[in-house]
Amino acid sequence: MSKSNEWPLWEVFIRSKQGLNHKHVGNLRATDAAMAIDNARDVYTRRQEGVSIWVVESVNVAASSPSESGALFEPANDKIYRHPTFYDIPDEIGHM
Repeated sequence: MSKSNEWPLWEVFIRSKQGLNHKHVGNLRATDAAMAIDNARDVYTRRQEGVSIWVVESVNVAASSPSESGALFEPANDKIYRHPTFYDIPDEIGHM
């Protein structure tokens, strides 16, 4: 199948029953968003472990480059007040 005849690539994110956020689980090809959700359900939630599915067409995903991570993330090191090291967490809180 030539590139022009391929279905669009979709990135799939699943929120598990235990989780609060969606996690990227993979990708698949589908003609539209509805088909991508149906296919994602069949492929990535076979054991009913998901409660929500997000699909995003891959061409719409913008990402930073790992080679640019220094310039992107180092400025946060100058703002020590953003780090939670100044706070005491009571023992009864447990894992945060």
